[in-house]
Amino acid sequence: MAAAEGVGAPEEVDAEEYHVWKKNSPFLYDLLISHALEWPSLTVQWLPRSPSSSSSSAAASEGLLLGTHTSGDAPNFLMITDVLFPSLVAEFAEDPESPPRSIPTVQVAQMIRHDGEVNRTRFMPQKPSIVATKTRGEEVHVFDCGGRAARPEGDGSCRPDVLLRGHSKEGYGVSWSPFKEGYLLSGSYDCKICLWDVGVAPLHGSVLEARDVFEVHENMVEDVAWHLKNENLFGSVGDDHMLMIWDLRSAASKKPQQSVIAHQDEVNLPWHVNSLSFSPWNEWILATASADTTVNLFDLRKLTTSLHTFSSHTYGISLPCNRISLTFCFRDAVLQVEWSPKHETVLASSSADRKLMVWDLS
Repeated sequence: MAAAEGVGAPEEVDAEEYHVWKKNSPFLYDLLISHALEWPSLTVQWLPRSPSSSSSSAAASEGLLLGTHTSGDAPNFLMITDVLFPSLVAEFAEDPESPPRSIPTVQVAQMIRHDGEVNRTRFMPQKPSIVATKTRGEEVHVFDCGGRAARPEGDGSCRPDVLLRGHSKEGYGVSWSPFKEGYLLSGSYDCKICLWDVGVAPLHGSVLEARDVFEVHENMVEDVAWHLKNENLFGSVGDDHMLMIWDLRSAASKKPQQSVIAHQDEVNLPWHVNSLSFSPWNEWILATASADTTVNLFDLRKLTTSLHTFSSHTYGISLPCNRISLTFCFRDAVLQVEWSPKHETVLASSSADRKLMVWDLS
């Protein structure tokens, strides 16, 4: 179909929307740091703040865990970046008559060669230098970033410290237990959930098979997550439309404790579920994100019905037609949802509509 006269291509519409947002960002945020990466990253995670960055120096430092998604000809890397921004203490203590200081914003601190694009990466809560990555293949890689150089050495080949086996296809779901050091969950497109105890493997090129494999999902497993209040519980979601709650105390049965179709539209048509997140504040509450553009809130005590649905991940494009403007609304999948670790009632969701939304339940 030809584009309407006077209407730009989708890329131009996206660029205009971004320009409007960027122009108004000073009125929306206290601080915004914009940094262009050389290659897109399919994953991002804040690293714990280093002890030295908690001081009242002129700049505070936070770490970001990223991964590259190159064109295929260029090598891929697991990356750790330092994000520098003015500390509030220094900002208010600074002489208002002095010129503003120029400080760096984002610096790549470490690059580790990776086999293909990094689908997702997560650090171990008990040892943040230990990082797991989901790869383009069936293996999950574990790296000890603390024992590596800032840049690849030797022939630059990918050398993970531990290779985790159990899957037959790639995927995105990966989650470290906040209670049991070394316990790692993974969900993939082979419809399996694998559990490893990385602590039993020496961090020197070892290979570790899964201690448990759960095969109940009837389609691709999109995400897995540990419960943040109960060390034995974890959840999973997938393209079979299901949200499943598992209990390690009944792991021998290889069956979930609870399961429910998490997202249905107005005519009860089920949708793929892409992400889940347990509340770090309330042991009963969790959220799910779906291809139906919504985020659902659930109570584990009554999983059959969602508590609330958040549905603003749509966008419209206005097209001129015979001296009137027609607005077309598009629906895009919500790819990820996560609770705030700082505020009990706040969660965020990101979508294929190019938007990240912050929700406040209060």
